[in-house]
Amino acid sequence: METVVAFTAIAVSIMIGLAALGTALGFGMLGGKFLEAAARQPELAPQLQVKMFIVAGLIDAIAMIGVAVALLFTFANPFLTQVAG
Repeated sequence: METVVAFTAIAVSIMIGLAALGTALGFGMLGGKFLEAAARQPELAPQLQVKMFIVAGLIDAIAMIGVAVALLFTFANPFLTQVAG
């Protein structure tokens, strides 16, 4: 039982860490590409900015889904019912 809890804690930390890393890389690439596009065509900057914020929200939503799954495993671990039962 203790090993299941320990492995779950390791898995949760990896999930949250990879979600944060993926989000950071995504935001970095998104911001860089936005600045490149706005520098090339400054008249399109407002349209590109709206699209950038939409994509930023989607990137952040993916990370929040990963955090929600990690919290599910932390507080309602489905593997403990199989071990205890």
